[in-house]
Amino acid sequence: MADPRVIVALDYPDADSALAFAARVAPAHCRLKVGMELFTAAGPGVVSSLVSRGFDVFLDLKYHDIPTTVARACAQAAELGVWMLNVHALGGKKMLLAAREAVERSKHRPFLIGVTLLTSHGEDDLADIGWGPGATGHVARLATLVHAAGLDGVVCSPRETVELRRRFGRDFLLVTPGVRPAGAATDDQSRTRTPAEAMADGSDYLVIGRPITRAPDPVSALAAINREIETA
Repeated sequence: MADPRVIVALDYPDADSALAFAARVAPAHCRLKVGMELFTAAGPGVVSSLVSRGFDVFLDLKYHDIPTTVARACAQAAELGVWMLNVHALGGKKMLLAAREAVERSKHRPFLIGVTLLTSHGEDDLADIGWGPGATGHVARLATLVHAAGLDGVVCSPRETVELRRRFGRDFLLVTPGVRPAGAATDDQSRTRTPAEAMADGSDYLVIGRPITRAPDPVSALAAINREIETA
């Protein structure tokens, strides 16, 4: 695939496990996501190793802090050669602008996207944090903030992509976790879609972890999802 749409979440506890998986797949078939667990365990070195093997790496650390701190973190991430990184939209306009300006000054300009709501959040979770019902409305407001700050796109549930695509057009990236093949366990995800449904509804990239990494044959599982995407 010239532009692989699957981003495999390398939710492993150590670098050896992540690199062993990477050795079994090809950059032409998927991109790879390094999240908080793996980055905390293995540090920037695992990112550099994956980049050196030719993979596009999405660094998923959801930066959320004061603008200066986030800007500096984004600049350091860009120096690692990552393809994409993210910040949390709840950091607000000043933080989002600082992050964008930081990556624009980098030699290697990665995509910068904003996290809206976690795909594990259901209506009960929103109530717990004092928000009213209606995840779609909250996501739309946060995505509007991200778009106004000039970021490249958002992380959102595949259930929100139709509305966000209508609002922001084709050039605004929609990266969707919470994607599960038909019949797969939902694990801790609440707002899910199948790969075909997510692509049909407007997702650009699908973040998929356990249905691939914990499959009896991860390579075959990835190939099956890619076939499903191609026919969507």
